[in-house]
Amino acid sequence: MELLVGKVGRAHGIRGDLTIDVRTDEPDRRFAAGSVFATARGTLTIASSRWHSGRLLVQFDGVADRSAAEALRGTELRAEIDPDERPEDPEEFYDHQLVGLRVETDEDGTAVCVGELVEVLHLPAQDLLVVRREEGGPDALVPFVKEFVPVVDLTAGRVVIADRVGLLDVNEADEAGPPSGSPVA
Repeated sequence: MELLVGKVGRAHGIRGDLTIDVRTDEPDRRFAAGSVFATARGTLTIASSRWHSGRLLVQFDGVADRSAAEALRGTELRAEIDPDERPEDPEEFYDHQLVGLRVETDEDGTAVCVGELVEVLHLPAQDLLVVRREEGGPDALVPFVKEFVPVVDLTAGRVVIADRVGLLDVNEADEAGPPSGSPVA
């Protein structure tokens, strides 16, 4: 199974170094020298990597100058992993482990299925879970933080999300009115 771990950014310097938009919580492991990535342009192997001013810089085998580096800009880097592999941190998950899980709310100890997790969006501020609701309508976007997603149970094939006004149904939020303390226009 292939896992998206990064995207090639712009060239850095004249010797073929590239910045990487890291898409993994394990960058030192995934971008070690000798790591091989599948890409739309063929395989790329890391010759060296280092951190510079908070950015990951890598040099790939066979990429010796700025022109060759710039040609790789925007390339997605995918690592081959065992489908059963888990991240080192038990509170972290790979996207492929989450997609397809049943999404439930817990109402007084009773699980209520509200839909299926269909995608994980990785945005600059935080990750969002895309929930396709059983009753139809637009997909719901749920921030992937403990406050809104207290339980991820891969064994049971489910995630539990907090039942908050407006989280799954924007119409509920409109009916409830503005949050207390909010100015009314």
